[in-house]
Amino acid sequence: MPDGNVTYVKDFFIVGFPGLHPNYYGLISTIMFIVYMCTLIGNGLFLFLFATNKCLHKPVYFIYISLVVNDVLFSTSTLPKIIARYWFQSGSISFGACFFQMYLVHYFGSVSSFILALMAIDRYVAICFPLQYHTMMSNGNVFILSLVAWVVAHSVVIMLVVRASPLPYCGSNNIINCYCDHISITRLACTDRAPYSFPAFVYAMVILLGSLAIIMYSYFCIVKTVLNISTTQGRLKAFSTCSAQLLIIALYFLPRCFNYLAANVGITFNADLQIAIIMLYSLLPPMINPLLYSLRTEEVKKILIRRLQKNKVPNSILNM
Repeated sequence: MPDGNVTYVKDFFIVGFPGLHPNYYGLISTIMFIVYMCTLIGNGLFLFLFATNKCLHKPVYFIYISLVVNDVLFSTSTLPKIIARYWFQSGSISFGACFFQMYLVHYFGSVSSFILALMAIDRYVAICFPLQYHTMMSNGNVFILSLVAWVVAHSVVIMLVVRASPLPYCGSNNIINCYCDHISITRLACTDRAPYSFPAFVYAMVILLGSLAIIMYSYFCIVKTVLNISTTQGRLKAFSTCSAQLLIIALYFLPRCFNYLAANVGITFNADLQIAIIMLYSLLPPMINPLLYSLRTEEVKKILIRRLQKNKVPNSILNM
């Protein structure tokens, strides 16, 4: 058995989609670039509106800000490298950079799960306990809860990286994925990966299923409360609030759970299909979250419309 203290691989190569024909490299990289730009523009727009309008400095929007920042950082830590791999045939990544990317991928993924659960709690309190909302979900309480999400995620993810980095990587250096993650990297270790993959699997399931349980319980209570609302308009408004969260559950949590379960119980299927699923749940939520949450609210839409009207050039000037 190779010495566990020796690292034979000096760098890795991000393969991306192993079955993709080179003729489609330009198309795939362009699509990913467009997704990245849309993510930056959508989330950046809300950041701008939040920074320039004090009326948005409310608990719910502070939670949105955590999600926006997390989504931008996640996309920035994953997309540029895979775009370069297909655009410029630059798929090589150093050993240290690959593990750093692995840390960022799982860190921001964990934070995202916590923030989505916090958003569900916020809606639960707002609809089920409206009179106590401003006391329970004050700016201070939201800040503390958000800070806990960011700190707890770091403390656990760093241990996964610390345990995986000293493993002996003495074989292939090809990462069959669009970015470095724990599963893809530890598969390349020249040793039994079970002692390292199982704790990572448990951690992933605790984070995903724990957050999902909070979300499902919150919205179960919301639905019960909504059914007691006498007006149809009130019901429609409340269900509209729930629909966005349920869509994210379908896009974010369910494919992730399936991917981790498949990787740890020996279920194998086409590598390109698996990576397509990974990219779907990794890249689509950060791009559409601003439309589902922040930019979708009436308050934000009114502010955006006012700003657009304010910056609109008068017709009299255009006709001069």
